[in-house]
Amino acid sequence: MDEKKVIKRLSHVGIYGNVLLAAFKLLAGILGNSGAMVSDAVHSLSDVFATFIAYIGVKLAGQKADEKHPYGHERLECVAALTLGLILAGTGLGIGYTGVRQLLFQREKIVVPTLLPLIAAIVSVITKEGMFHYTMFYAKKLDLAVFKADAWHHRSDAISSVGSFVGIGMAKLGFPLMDPIASVIICLFILKVAYDIAGDALNKMLDTSGGDAFEQTLKQFIETKPGVERIDLLRTRQFGNKIYVDLEIAVKRDISLIDAHAIAEDVHDSVEQNFLNVKHVMIHVNPKEERS
Repeated sequence: MDEKKVIKRLSHVGIYGNVLLAAFKLLAGILGNSGAMVSDAVHSLSDVFATFIAYIGVKLAGQKADEKHPYGHERLECVAALTLGLILAGTGLGIGYTGVRQLLFQREKIVVPTLLPLIAAIVSVITKEGMFHYTMFYAKKLDLAVFKADAWHHRSDAISSVGSFVGIGMAKLGFPLMDPIASVIICLFILKVAYDIAGDALNKMLDTSGGDAFEQTLKQFIETKPGVERIDLLRTRQFGNKIYVDLEIAVKRDISLIDAHAIAEDVHDSVEQNFLNVKHVMIHVNPKEERS
């Protein structure tokens, strides 16, 4: 699979798809007298910037290590994901503010929406859910955290449109306040997604471990390697979408330095070949103590 082509295709789908959808929803919201649909359109428009940031983030993170950045640039992907989370949070707060302002200060001005925003909401749910599954499929395939965040951005827009549909539908049934209430509910959904995206990005920037399940699987794999008598220490830390491993293994104390080095080299190469998200393994070799 050509990673560069997939990333370019994901970016085109996200940018062009959201521009068209945002324009359609904005028009439907204005012509159809629906504040919830206008808010929904603003959310879709924010997805355009989100996808653009995701694309730039992946491009920068893929740069090779250099003299100033000997460990590479993978954390730039986390920076991009964190930026996406903040944009999403800002969008959610803006939508929530609009809904609250209508509820508190503009009740007498609330107009019952027409049928057009309802149709736009249905189109949006189907389109954005399709974009979510498409983006998430390839994001998982290539293990790209920032495009996983972008996929959830699409899903949050689909949820937003479900809220719009319910609010607009209730408004047409004789409950006009449900249109701005839908905006507030949409805001809460968006803030939850933003929190999850930003939290995951921060974890990967703060040398968080690869997790108990990953470390247990890695430990069991290393223990099967010839010459490894025991694992004295195993630590992992996330670096963007990659993982660094610090490892201490014990070998028989009476073997030669050449043999001990060969065992360590075998462990190092085997781990990096079998665990593709491991970027590097740093191994220290200890002599196994003799039991008296």
